[in-house]
Amino acid sequence: MCYQFGIVGIGFFAATALPALLGVANGPAGERGPYARIAFLRPHEGQTVEFEAGYIRHLDWHRQAKDSFVWYGWSIWAGERQRWFVYATFGHAAGDFDRAVAPADDERDNVTNVVPHAEFTGNAIYEYLPALSRGSGEPQASPRVELITVDVTPGAAQTFEESIASLRSALTGETLWYRLVAGGSVSRYVCLRPRASLTAVLEGANAPPVPESALRLIARMNVEILTLRPTMSYGLANRNNP
Repeated sequence: MCYQFGIVGIGFFAATALPALLGVANGPAGERGPYARIAFLRPHEGQTVEFEAGYIRHLDWHRQAKDSFVWYGWSIWAGERQRWFVYATFGHAAGDFDRAVAPADDERDNVTNVVPHAEFTGNAIYEYLPALSRGSGEPQASPRVELITVDVTPGAAQTFEESIASLRSALTGETLWYRLVAGGSVSRYVCLRPRASLTAVLEGANAPPVPESALRLIARMNVEILTLRPTMSYGLANRNNP
């Protein structure tokens, strides 16, 4: 489901600029933090099977390299980007991204196993906003997730956040809001609402993701339903379903 309010341009920043953009000093290894990396892959037409097999091989590289990050993998089940793949990691301090496991080897394995079968279509760093949310900032490994992407009109970010915060006391399910800090040129927010089933997602549609007062502040809002892919995830053993 997509709500179009205007035209928004997106750009991408180099990963080496992240520490300055985040404005946070590198913390000690293992420190939990508010940052999440969320990225998208689009399988080439007719190569979904090859892509999934290649991605699973790449996750095996992470396993052999003893990667300490937890990686979620979702397929987009409903939305404009149906069949695209979302991969994400949560709960990081800024310095974690400078200490990613063996970046050169990671890239080499990606080029071998993933790049031939898919296009990398987006990669951004987001900051978790607990004052707007209900949950820990690291989503439960639920079978379904509602992904809401919101682009806010220039200069309206603070007012938008205040409007979203007004709904916090009424939240009844896990609802996680994040603000983009690197990887785009607009005031972008994403909200994850993990749910146990498609029924729970549809029943939750009665609770709007944003209050009516915030609609005038939005340039574009897109709602998609994701399906968790356990075999295309890494390290989810301790992420219990709600």
